[in-house]
Amino acid sequence: MLKPLSNPGLNAHDTVGHIVARTLQRHGITQFFGQSLPSMFVLAAEEMGMRQIAYRTENAGGYMADAYARMSNTPAVITAQNGPAATLLVAPLAEALKVSIPVIALVQDVARDQTDKNAFQDLDHIGLFKPVTKWVRRVDQASRVEDYVEQAIIAACSGRPGPVALMLPADLLTEAGVSSSVPRTSNLGRFPLDRSTPDHALLRQAVDALIQAKNPVIIAGGGVHGSGAHDALVEFANTVSIPVGTTNMGKGAVDESAPLSLGVMANCMGPNGSGRYLKDFITGADVILLIGNRTNQNGTDSWALYPKNARFIHLDIDGQEIGRNYDALRLVGDAKLALQAMTEIAKGADLRQRSAGKQALVARIAQGKTQHLAESHDVRTSNAMPIRPERIMQELNALLTGEDTVVADASYSTLWVTNYLTARKPGQRFITPRGLAGLGWGMPMAMGARLAKQDGQVFCLVGDGGFGHVWSEMETCKRMGIKVITLLINNGILGYQKHAENVKFGEHTSAVDFSGVDHAAIARACGIHGVRVSDPARIADALRTAMASEDSTLIEVMCTENAFPPITFYTPESNA
Repeated sequence: MLKPLSNPGLNAHDTVGHIVARTLQRHGITQFFGQSLPSMFVLAAEEMGMRQIAYRTENAGGYMADAYARMSNTPAVITAQNGPAATLLVAPLAEALKVSIPVIALVQDVARDQTDKNAFQDLDHIGLFKPVTKWVRRVDQASRVEDYVEQAIIAACSGRPGPVALMLPADLLTEAGVSSSVPRTSNLGRFPLDRSTPDHALLRQAVDALIQAKNPVIIAGGGVHGSGAHDALVEFANTVSIPVGTTNMGKGAVDESAPLSLGVMANCMGPNGSGRYLKDFITGADVILLIGNRTNQNGTDSWALYPKNARFIHLDIDGQEIGRNYDALRLVGDAKLALQAMTEIAKGADLRQRSAGKQALVARIAQGKTQHLAESHDVRTSNAMPIRPERIMQELNALLTGEDTVVADASYSTLWVTNYLTARKPGQRFITPRGLAGLGWGMPMAMGARLAKQDGQVFCLVGDGGFGHVWSEMETCKRMGIKVITLLINNGILGYQKHAENVKFGEHTSAVDFSGVDHAAIARACGIHGVRVSDPARIADALRTAMASEDSTLIEVMCTENAFPPITFYTPESNA
């Protein structure tokens, strides 16, 4: 009889759990995010050479999987137990659904003969996951397991990518494995899985409208990253001499130092905002090409940034997004293929008018960028103590290279990054959780990004409010050998909550202020480097030391609570 303290070796072989692992491997999936359950699958997967990235909490594991998929353009697998563990996947799956990321949740379910008997941690998991996934199923027959795992991958990666959930009853996983009756050899573990090009006649209409426009502009969203359309976007914009702005999620779609780049044009048009003196390129546009852009509230500055009398052309993989908020010429298809086709059409057109105006266009953009740098100079170079967050960004921006990845938590952290860091090349990733924008998602996402991309540094910006949700994952960094450099803004408050309540109501609630916490000490207790910085002159040295280290580092920066990003609605008088 086996004993709780003895482990002589796995005593189950060629099970359904092995079939699940083998199917994932066939689709190029070599690691997954989990915490032991479903046990039979995890044991089989590890026996077969797959790596389990063992998280501390399911919600953090889900964010790791999300960022891994974003960075690798492959589906990411997250596993969990039934019941309370499964409920903690709701938030990360909802984020992935909103922003089109293929995360595959493999969730253990109770034994088939125990369903609806009040078995331990039994729950209606299909009802739980249905609102936050593209596809959710429970498989009950061993002969169908390979089919369902493949269906999950196809559902996640095809069309508009998104999360899926597959329930695996515990007793089914231990049954003898049975291969599908349909011979399956394909590797489908990538996205976009099936690229399609919009109707050529519509593409020609779009190109003609843009060439003939007086003040056209392109606004690229996160879909450009999902499609890998960065280079195609740059070539098209340069061919037709049209400026390119991005949404918060689209940041990095183009080199922001390029002559035609406007940078992020979204909800930060207040004083010191990077797009403040380039706003006229959007508000004065007569034709606007939206690419992979959900036209959501933050990306459009509460739908007030885009002019109502402009003509819109909308390119998106999901036809339902086109026309949601702006009536538009519909280009339904893959951004990369569509932009490549549009470039070829444009090269055969008369571009003399567009080319003639390029020099003046570039000069206007350069002037707007210069004005921003002049206006924001004092906050970016401030020597004040407590430290201003803009100074942190100034020091990081000076060290950032095109190979580096930056991840930000939701709320203020995202906006410090989008306004004060510069994308060095097309396709550089600045990952922000903008689907639902939940606090605490930054560091786990940075961990997933690091696992997907080994070159360059991975920096993460978080606030003390959000970071309190995921302290435990610093131990995961140490245990799993995941190096991220986390910059923590310790201002002792929930910044956005406090400041936005002041703006909206003239008073703030009592929950926005924290007791003092030594986050650097917690980091050291978890086995990673932890340093507290109170003098802005020490930020650069702390960053360089962290970059040279082989282990993760938490740099806790003691910041003023009297600083806020240039959110437009904070200063409406300056945007009249």
